[in-house]
Amino acid sequence: MEKMHYAEELVREFLVFRGFTNTLEAYETELRTDVGKGFQVDKILDLIFSLYVPKFQIDKLVALLGFFKHYLSSSFETTLVSTFSRLEASVLRFYVVHALQSNRRDKVVEFFTVHGPDLLQSSQEDWTQWFAIPYVKNPQLDPEFRVFFSKEWCQALNLSVRNFFSEIFNATRLPALLKISSEMNTTNLLKRDITLLNIKLSELQALLNEKETQLRQFKSMEGNISSSSNLNEESTHMSKDSPEAFPREVQTEIGQGLVVGEPGSFQSEFVSSKSGDNSTFLLNDYLGNGKAGNTTLKENDGDVSREEDFDEVNVEHQETFLGHTSPISRCCFSASGNNIASASLDGTARIWTYDASTPASRNATIYCGTEILSLDWECKSDRLLLIGTSDACIKAWNVDSKRVVCDLNTTEAFPSVLDIKCSPVEPIFVSAAASGGSGSNYFDNLGFASLTVWNMKTWKAMTVLPLGEDPPAITSLCFNHNGKILAASAVDGMIHMFDMSAGLQITGWPAHDSSISSILFGPDETSIFSFGSDGKIFEWSLQNQGQILWSRDCSRFCYPVNESNYYRRDMALDANGRRLLVTSSSLRAPIYQVQDHLNGWRTLSHGASITAVDWHPTLPIFLTGSADNSVRVTSLLS
Repeated sequence: MEKMHYAEELVREFLVFRGFTNTLEAYETELRTDVGKGFQVDKILDLIFSLYVPKFQIDKLVALLGFFKHYLSSSFETTLVSTFSRLEASVLRFYVVHALQSNRRDKVVEFFTVHGPDLLQSSQEDWTQWFAIPYVKNPQLDPEFRVFFSKEWCQALNLSVRNFFSEIFNATRLPALLKISSEMNTTNLLKRDITLLNIKLSELQALLNEKETQLRQFKSMEGNISSSSNLNEESTHMSKDSPEAFPREVQTEIGQGLVVGEPGSFQSEFVSSKSGDNSTFLLNDYLGNGKAGNTTLKENDGDVSREEDFDEVNVEHQETFLGHTSPISRCCFSASGNNIASASLDGTARIWTYDASTPASRNATIYCGTEILSLDWECKSDRLLLIGTSDACIKAWNVDSKRVVCDLNTTEAFPSVLDIKCSPVEPIFVSAAASGGSGSNYFDNLGFASLTVWNMKTWKAMTVLPLGEDPPAITSLCFNHNGKILAASAVDGMIHMFDMSAGLQITGWPAHDSSISSILFGPDETSIFSFGSDGKIFEWSLQNQGQILWSRDCSRFCYPVNESNYYRRDMALDANGRRLLVTSSSLRAPIYQVQDHLNGWRTLSHGASITAVDWHPTLPIFLTGSADNSVRVTSLLS
């Protein structure tokens, strides 16, 4: 049966892929009224001996036997068809015997009246004497019919039917469509091998990182020794030959370009020596409190480390999805976290699972034919996935029926659907569409904004949220927990807050000097995070508007806007709101500890830039989509 269901899923996927929606509906209807009961022997025996015969449903019994006869005639050799014909005659005689034993001679007469001509013409068995059985006074005593009334004959018939159907439904005898066991086994073996290879890869990456750490330590020790040696030599040289502690040019640079902070820290980049001598080591030792090569900077009252100083996350398991053929633009967990949706620049969205215990029946590939700019799951269930494209289209995909249930269109004036967000409470969603422009970089080229509220029951636009005249494009949307407040970020650096019950803007403030790429409510919803195109992240207080609670500058992980091929910068908070994962132009993405000045972590390496991220809604599991066309699911150790 597992192979049968697998074959049915293949047929469904093919029909969806070709867009044969009418055929798919007819196929689903046929499955629901499956006469052959999925070729399950026990169900077929129950139909014959527990329903059709005891309830005298002779028309259904004849139809069932006729179905299997037609199936055998088209799929098997004539010897099996001949055997089934004799078995069919025995089942019909069993029906006659049961009717007589139940004192229902009227059913016997009805049977021969309706089906008698067919029996005489097409049956291989001789039915002539059976036409007289309704009029025989004691047929169970008649030598001609006595054997058919015995318990032994009835038991033998039941066993013969079971053995026959078990034989013909054996996988080695099924039609070509059902000969998929080898393919299915190969797929399962490949999945197992991929899991084992991912585990091995994680082990090798951990070993590599350990060796890299040891190498950095050795280099640091070598640098300290070299620096100390240079310091001693320079001190000796200066004490003998020069009254000045530093060369003049270096002294000038220190006086004009550096502001020395607290002991053990500093607030500027290193100053290089213009004299070409070893005075740089003296300066490094002086500013680094004797620690040559220290690259820690002081910014926003918190330590910011370079990526190579971040510890690698402790990974329990990692799985890589390689179904896409171009860079990933979006990826997100469903409301339950069981399913994942991902989109790539080639115009395809895919739904898939990462847990072997989760059925793969919802897995699908959705072809949109144009660039996908936004994705979002319905919040109350995993049933609907909304897809926004660059050609003014919003598709609603039903994961159970595996088809697009609605195609919506924004106005021609606003073709680019930059973001979509579903309300966590009401059956509505909001789309942020942009008009497009002629700027020099991506954000300048977005044009003006339109925010539309849609009803997910009628699939019609309800209202357009007010933004004023010629408003700059909205890049990111976020609902609070009860869906009453919607936050929106814009390319002019503004954050807008809307009251959804009134459909009005209630507040807003300038948050960045550059465009804002992503926005998120904080874990307790007393704050909101914004991620600018300049790489700066701010956590803003919602109780004291304009107050920054926490910030990070991750510009070193971001391409300049005019250089990036994968322009959208994204971020995601974990379920506890303590870890912030952001996209990166590097092969690894940083994970910051929110409201903590300790160093963050770095993810395992992709093959190219990390372009999309998300956290599982309840578990310590995160997604990273990359320009290497892959999506990875990483489970962290608790």
